[in-house]
Amino acid sequence: MRYPELEGAIAAITSTQGPFPLREETIGGRGQRVFGGLPDSLRDLYAFAATYGDKDCLVYGDQRHSFADVLRQASVLAGQLSARYGIRKGDRVAIAMRNCPEWCISFLAVTSLGAVAVPMNSWWQGEELAYGLQDSGASLVILDGARHSRIAGWLPGSGIRVLGVETDRAVLPAEVDRLEDLLNAAKPMELPPVAIGPEDLALILYTSGTTGRPKGVLSTQRNVISALGTWLVLITAVAVVDGTVGQEPEIQPAILLSLPLFHVTGLHSLLLLSLAIGRKVVVMRKWDVDTALELIQSERITHFNGVPTMSMELMDHPRLGDYDLSTLVDISAGGAARPAEQVAKLIEKFPNAKPSLGYGLTETNAVGCVFGQEDYVDRPRSVGRPTAPLVEVRIIDEAGKVVPPGLSGEICIRSPAVACGYWNQPEATAAAFPDGWCRTGDLGYLDSEGFLYIVDRLKDIIIRGGENISCLEVEEALYAYPGIAEAAVFSLPDQRLGEIVGAAVMMREGAEADPEQIRAFVAGRLARFKVPEHIWCLTEHLPRTASGKISKKQLRSELIERLGLQ
Repeated sequence: MRYPELEGAIAAITSTQGPFPLREETIGGRGQRVFGGLPDSLRDLYAFAATYGDKDCLVYGDQRHSFADVLRQASVLAGQLSARYGIRKGDRVAIAMRNCPEWCISFLAVTSLGAVAVPMNSWWQGEELAYGLQDSGASLVILDGARHSRIAGWLPGSGIRVLGVETDRAVLPAEVDRLEDLLNAAKPMELPPVAIGPEDLALILYTSGTTGRPKGVLSTQRNVISALGTWLVLITAVAVVDGTVGQEPEIQPAILLSLPLFHVTGLHSLLLLSLAIGRKVVVMRKWDVDTALELIQSERITHFNGVPTMSMELMDHPRLGDYDLSTLVDISAGGAARPAEQVAKLIEKFPNAKPSLGYGLTETNAVGCVFGQEDYVDRPRSVGRPTAPLVEVRIIDEAGKVVPPGLSGEICIRSPAVACGYWNQPEATAAAFPDGWCRTGDLGYLDSEGFLYIVDRLKDIIIRGGENISCLEVEEALYAYPGIAEAAVFSLPDQRLGEIVGAAVMMREGAEADPEQIRAFVAGRLARFKVPEHIWCLTEHLPRTASGKISKKQLRSELIERLGLQ
């Protein structure tokens, strides 16, 4: 399937006679095209999801919850949040726990009231959690035992009410209200009436915070619904091209929730989109490749979406052939481009599944570029084309002027899914979202056919003696070395040149860790000034941020200390 075929189908789907007709609206004083045929709010989306009734919605260990059951529990909890805690439209409610059904039910309950959900990074420690709660102005936090233990000493003086979830080994104090007690209330409460419109606030998602304090990305109901609509249109277009529109699938579509729910991809692409299309969500508390393979087989998973490292671990598993993974039809990735070698290997290892890739940010509600199948195979180093018909991508230079195809600059994205700004940070909002565009901070270029290529993060470029070096380019050269499973490239300080190239790599089991041999290999592929001068060989996985990306900040700091470069 080629992109032009999809574009033709999308044009028909979004015509005035199609199910998602485009229309012009004024949003924030600017004219903008939006989809028709979509719910106005997340609450309206949940009402539609109720039509899936007894179909499996959430699976977690030995727990199985139908759509009807999940939505009933969310309605009960919403009533209790309103009656017991006084939660109203616009109030911020934080959710701090590992992936579990209670996380999902809490999110649905909060947003059903028109309150603003604030997912907290479950990897955060006490000070970070306290910061997020204070910064967001949350009046209530729903958390598990582990998160509670990290801020137990801080909570009493915070003025924030607490609702606990018993899903963790850490025990909650007796005085903490239990979510399960509210759900088991003798007299379930109906969902309180509330008018929620497209421009009402829905969500604050904090950025990963690899540098400085995290910023809360603020999205309206329209922003989130537009993201879901973009994917619904794409899914419908694929079905049109494949000739499967209106056909009931042989098995219920199912996706493995392998990413954290506080991550925009986990929340939007995996959970909320599944509610819209009747897809079963099999929840993983945290990523584990052995558990993932078992669940793909036992739950007949059809769709997999994770960071490239996850699909790499699936492919490289020593007992991959012992599992029946024939139900997989799509293996998606986001967050970073896959190494080119990995795309070909995916096709070899999973012949029934088509590899695909998406590019988006928290600030764009995960919407940006996407592609798969033949286009992806032909251009494995690209991250796809802007998702038709509403996503616009342009490349600007340092002066903010748009550059022609083939020239690199900062990637900017505009669509109705782009967030409305940063919570309580007007200056940062003005800088990052000029005239509705999101300045991504990524460096890249568009080719003559409109495919986007990411060169690197703007601030991740290494400037060695005046020469700009793409970390991604060096990483791809390292990934081509047979003994390397993971690689990260970053700058190291140098008195003479300002910066030099450093790298950390994880060696495959049985591979020889010889930095000089690796350097010689890379020198055969790249200009000499691009070759890492220091390579740190490790036998364990490289440290990662909460979103699953390799933490270059941590690796850089540790290597500087090891080398005595401070």
